[in-house]
Amino acid sequence: MSTIKKIQLGQNGPLVSNLGLGCMRMSSIWGGPTPDETESIATINEALDNGINFLNTGDFYGAGHNEILIGKAIKGRRDDAFISVKFGAIFHDGQWLGMDLRPISIKNFVNYSLTRLGIETIDLYQPSRMDGSVPVEDIIGTVADLITEGKVRHIGVSEINADQLRKANSIHPISALEISYSLADRQIENELLPAAKELGISVIAFANTAEGLLTGELKAPLPENDYRNHFSRFQGENLIHNLEKVEVLKQLASSKGCKPTQLAIAWVKEQGNYIMPLVSMSRRSRLPENIAAMNIAFTPEEMNILNTTFAIGAIQGGTYLQR
Repeated sequence: MSTIKKIQLGQNGPLVSNLGLGCMRMSSIWGGPTPDETESIATINEALDNGINFLNTGDFYGAGHNEILIGKAIKGRRDDAFISVKFGAIFHDGQWLGMDLRPISIKNFVNYSLTRLGIETIDLYQPSRMDGSVPVEDIIGTVADLITEGKVRHIGVSEINADQLRKANSIHPISALEISYSLADRQIENELLPAAKELGISVIAFANTAEGLLTGELKAPLPENDYRNHFSRFQGENLIHNLEKVEVLKQLASSKGCKPTQLAIAWVKEQGNYIMPLVSMSRRSRLPENIAAMNIAFTPEEMNILNTTFAIGAIQGGTYLQR
């Protein structure tokens, strides 16, 4: 059994694994096929066996399928899992319709999530983003009421800016901020990361490989049917430029005897003891590699190479993840 390290979630929160399991890809994404459910459940259980207790989902992943799947996986071992749920995004037939963050809707969402997960309390509950349609006071205040009712333990937020983070934390202590963060997407270092650190809020960092850019496996041009062709980062001269940067990552990984993906995850981990890489997996075969990434160390020279090569603005073009 692996010895996964722990981090404290927020100032006074529980200890959770410093590597999180993102469960989104265990369900249909944008109308695509649903991965093998047996393998997904086995992946969750093997992650728990190895000490990865932070399971991340959203009530809109696969129209509830993801929560049902997690519920099956943790049946009989609820105490082994820390469950993080995002809410508020509205989809119909795989198409994005917008956000619904009204208090009456939040109270409805949480009950459905609890039923699908088969649990009595959600460990971390968070709006998937805030669009300005509902006052922050109403959103965070409603989740705080759910804590009083015993349906939620801790409040998180996702995809927000520094001002919104400070506002939310002034209403009720925020335990975690979920945000995209990688060598290729470092804009949050300017304001958002410093704010989270100052407030004692943990950072759950997803998209560590920047939509696969940092895996070292992409070649230009991408296949015509690749969804990433919609984003300027993966188009034309931008992609050629960006892959030249990735060559540096590949060379460093080769010299350290690991994969570029592992270095990308390890870099995120090294940015602070309050930051957790959140890695999406749907197959057990990926667990050993990602767990091993958490034990990779860098020399000052290696860290300088990465920080210089992937300085803010070094990667050209954007994706929908970019802020």
